[in-house]
Amino acid sequence: MTLLINPSDRIFVAGHRGMAGSAIVRRLIEGGYQRILTASRSELDLTDPIATAAWFNIHRPDVVVLAAAKVGGILANATYPADFLLENLKIQNHVIENAWRTGSRRLLFLGSSCIYPKYATQPIREDALLTGALEPTNEWYAIAKITGIQLCRALKAQCGFDAVSLMPTNLYGPGDNYHPTNSHVLPAMIRRFHEASQRGDAVVTCWGSGTPRREFLHVDDLADAAVFCLERWQPQPGELHHLNVGTGTDVSIRELAEQVATATGFTGTIAWDTDKPDGTPRKLLDVSRLTALGWRSRIPLQEGLPRTVSAFITGLRQGQEVRL
Repeated sequence: MTLLINPSDRIFVAGHRGMAGSAIVRRLIEGGYQRILTASRSELDLTDPIATAAWFNIHRPDVVVLAAAKVGGILANATYPADFLLENLKIQNHVIENAWRTGSRRLLFLGSSCIYPKYATQPIREDALLTGALEPTNEWYAIAKITGIQLCRALKAQCGFDAVSLMPTNLYGPGDNYHPTNSHVLPAMIRRFHEASQRGDAVVTCWGSGTPRREFLHVDDLADAAVFCLERWQPQPGELHHLNVGTGTDVSIRELAEQVATATGFTGTIAWDTDKPDGTPRKLLDVSRLTALGWRSRIPLQEGLPRTVSAFITGLRQGQEVRL
């Protein structure tokens, strides 16, 4: 099979310092791709249209991976709705448009499973997009991501630009954000339970009822799927240009909390604050299209979670940056 990208390509990974972007860079290097272009925020502010256009005109990457985004959990989305919408729209529009204008041959946009309706049929198929109302707790981020998907689709339809999108489920692993209020559910739990274990607390209180079900994908699996799709996935005429990436299995938030407690050594009681929102009742992706292409996740939660907790604790002990 002839691959759609090759080692001689100049590949720009936007957002290379984030969890997803850094994992994709590692996977590209492992795959023999050496001409990787990166730019930190101090070097290139992707929300700046003039600076972004100038960078693309100078470097003219052959392939672009758009992993840069403003991300956060329920509280962050509720507190900064305008920031989540504006910043993500700016980043996406500037990168995607300039990749097309400067002749990039292929672009991969990373979206999110939050693009789907709150009450979508489970597991969620790609064609559920735009069929219902979004989950209010992250609708601003979701609307930005939907716009990115549709921009890629429009440029393909009108201009023939080879832009495709991946919709990963909830990610975890190296490079995650462990902020106590602005992070996603799993890293927030890891930090909270670890600190409670260290203090000897009798109780840890978690948001909601614990009944919602979520799917969790190790970021190294996402990176593997991203490179796999860059190399091999070319949507056929009439086929959707976004593809789900997940494990095909989920757990309840209560079960997740119990697993985190075990991994961090917390032996106290887990309480649930039902005055706090649950979010979407269930979010499990249908990954049959990706599976049919020949890719499956390799790192189950039972393996990836203890590994992630161990790396988090080791990083704290060694004084490393753990994005707190």
